[in-house]
Amino acid sequence: MSKILLIGVMLSAGALTSLVQASTEPSSGQHEMVSYHETEVDGVKIFFREAGDPKAPTVLLLHGFPTSSFMYRNLIPKLADRYHVIAPDFPGFGFSASPDRAHYAYTFDHLAQTMDSFTQRLELKRYALGVFDYGAPVGWRLAAAHPERITAIITQNGNAYKEGLSEGWKPLQRYWSQPSQVNRDQLRDLLKPGTIKWLYTQGAPDPTAVAPETYTLDAASVARPGNDEIQLDLLGDYGSNVALYPAFQAYFRRYQPPILAVWGKNDPFFLPAGANAFKGDDRNTEVHFYNTGHFALETHGSEIGNEIHTFLDRVVPGA
Repeated sequence: MSKILLIGVMLSAGALTSLVQASTEPSSGQHEMVSYHETEVDGVKIFFREAGDPKAPTVLLLHGFPTSSFMYRNLIPKLADRYHVIAPDFPGFGFSASPDRAHYAYTFDHLAQTMDSFTQRLELKRYALGVFDYGAPVGWRLAAAHPERITAIITQNGNAYKEGLSEGWKPLQRYWSQPSQVNRDQLRDLLKPGTIKWLYTQGAPDPTAVAPETYTLDAASVARPGNDEIQLDLLGDYGSNVALYPAFQAYFRRYQPPILAVWGKNDPFFLPAGANAFKGDDRNTEVHFYNTGHFALETHGSEIGNEIHTFLDRVVPGA
């Protein structure tokens, strides 16, 4: 090999190395890098994602059905430039443990107790609360029990009002009032891969913009042995959340936390009326609608992320 060719190869290799480093290293500092952890809470292994400076104000993100903290994979680094972001997986979801139903009651009260212990384990004394779907009733329980901890609330299609419930809830409401095996088995369609994909794509202006790994990973998680019964337990217990709506609304009225509702307006389960209802109880509420469905972050993540960041910068002490 000639000296000229050798020098060219070396220069090309150096340029390639620089390019790879530039594409893999965070552009705004190490705090935006996401790390992955496990901790034991009340005998249950809880997986969580973390990013940002631990000395910065904390944002706690709670996921929904049938997903996990994976749904926040793009939002976490976006917020981590100025915030300490924590996103756990609930028991029975994602990479957290799935204790046997004989030893762990899969109810929303119990999920909230576990998350309360999780926040204490991580010494999260104050935090902004980000909720979605199932994460909302879990988060509302945390907020009502410990109002002094909550600096702000972001709800992305996380409901707290009956007017936010669509006709799609009727099969579940039937099971709540008549918890027979027949009514339970009729809910199994909600756990099928096709239905899970529909949850992601229904109402999205362009279904091809929804990354297929989202609904594929969720379907695989639900398909794990025994997980279907865990999910049916929680679907059956969702009625306990509706029964507590008045208590949650009383919390909003009394404490007036800053609330940002960012809502996919085409959600087949949680209607826009549920987002607007927050304004009736909490004068510090702002609502933004997006032309998409239930999993709004999958199609409008950049716009919603910017709105969340602006909101937190304005209302969170020390931001």
